Amino acid sequence: MNNQLKGKYGEDLAVSYLEKQDYEIIERNYRHGRGEIDLIGIYKNQLLVFFEIKLRKNSQFGHPETFVTTNQERVIMEAAEQYLLDINWAKDIRFDIIAIENGKIDHFEDAFH
Repeated sequence: MNNQLKGKYGEDLAVSYLEKQDYEIIERNYRHGRGEIDLIGIYKNQLLVFFEIKLRKNSQFGHPETFVTTNQERVIMEAAEQYLLDINWAKDIRFDIIAIENGKIDHFEDAFH
């Protein structure tokens, strides 16, 4: 499976999980400049959440959530700033990581700011 298919597979798993947790997914693969946000969702009409999805078969080289670099965080936050301007959002926001390892999903809320 190539990286693009792996990414879509991971995002599909994350969407299924998040919808069961009462998130409404409103964007997939939002791009601005060099940045891409895997998923954007709204929780209970009050909180806009930007999700970074990380997928790994196993933890031989580390857990998936540890693969989000400081540079990635910065680029995601820059893209999020533009998205907030685009939709004129004035409520709370949060940056989460969804780590998928061997089919097991871990949700790290407020993973970076």
